[in-house]
Amino acid sequence: MHIAFAAPTRLWRRALDVPESTTAGQALALSGFAAEFPEFTDHPPAMGVYGERCDERRVLREEDRVELYRPLVFDPLESRRRRAAHRRETAQRGARPGASRV
Repeated sequence: MHIAFAAPTRLWRRALDVPESTTAGQALALSGFAAEFPEFTDHPPAMGVYGERCDERRVLREEDRVELYRPLVFDPLESRRRRAAHRRETAQRGARPGASRV
C-alpha cells in the first residue's frame, strides 16, 4: 500500500509493506510521517483512500493509497462568491454606454 501527502512545496510518498488488517492510522504511524512533518503530531491530517474520506480505523487492502489532506487555507464558497461578484462588476462596466472594450 502507499501513503501520500501533498505538502505546499513537495509531494511526500511512501510505499509500505504492511500485514493484512492494518488500519489507515497504523499505516500512518508506520510511514514516518510524524518525523517528517512534526507540525501534525498533535492533530493528524484528515485522510482518505483514493479520494474517499475515511478515519484512522479503516482497514486497508493491499493496493490502497492513503491520502493525507492539508487543511484548507481559504473557504471555497467564499472564493466562488468573490469570483461571481467580480464577474458581475466586470459585466456592468462593459455594459455602460461609453465604456471602452478591449
